Amino acid sequence: MKNILISNDDGVFAPGIEALAATLASVAAVQVVAPDRNRSGASNALTLDRPVEAHHHTNGFVSLTGTPTDCVHMGVAGLFSDVPDIVISGINAGANMGDDVIYSGTVAAAMEGRGMRLPPIAVSLAGSHPQHYDTAAQIVADLLSHIDSLPLPRRALLNINVPDLPLSDIKGIHVTRLGHRAAAGKPVAAADPRGKVRYWVAGAGDAVDKAPGTDFYAIEQGFVSITPIHIDMTLNSAMDDVAQWLEAVL
Repeated sequence: MKNILISNDDGVFAPGIEALAATLASVAAVQVVAPDRNRSGASNALTLDRPVEAHHHTNGFVSLTGTPTDCVHMGVAGLFSDVPDIVISGINAGANMGDDVIYSGTVAAAMEGRGMRLPPIAVSLAGSHPQHYDTAAQIVADLLSHIDSLPLPRRALLNINVPDLPLSDIKGIHVTRLGHRAAAGKPVAAADPRGKVRYWVAGAGDAVDKAPGTDFYAIEQGFVSITPIHIDMTLNSAMDDVAQWLEAVL
């Protein structure tokens, strides 16, 4: 029996986390620790300027007045239940593909579980108003039953995106690389009632690298996308080039 810590960035009352917890509770011991409100785009932020408060809900979920990373940071320490074997983040309302993973609180929450016995999983349901959370939850449950045999290196995770379709309409699963988006548009200026100009951050750019083999392509074709992500951001292939450059300029 695995101990699973579930978190997200959509908040403790989001339908995706409820669906995921309900499905996985039938196969494992589940603890949910999630932000008390939507914290999409929080990336790997930790709350260091103030204390974080916890609220225990009647359904057993715990919410924190902090970020997704705060939630997992405390959860993996066993603060609210047993130390987990694996962290699963989601189910996010909307895809996390390509450059989205840089900003995603969903992916960041999974990253914070990198020290657990089993590789963490981030799962998102594609679409602007996704409905089929049960599809994504069942896919995670099926994969989880085989996760012990996955030869993934330490400090790596699986980023899973699921088409917003009934389970019977899913065409299969593709192992993919991250695609890429165009740059986002300019921030949108808006005046408040007192005339002060404020700015809305522009939405993500369109997918410009969505060739076969990318996460964007898999979702467009009705396939689940699984992208292995490594948290070590060292660009090893550039080490020699940088060393030679330094020798030439210094």
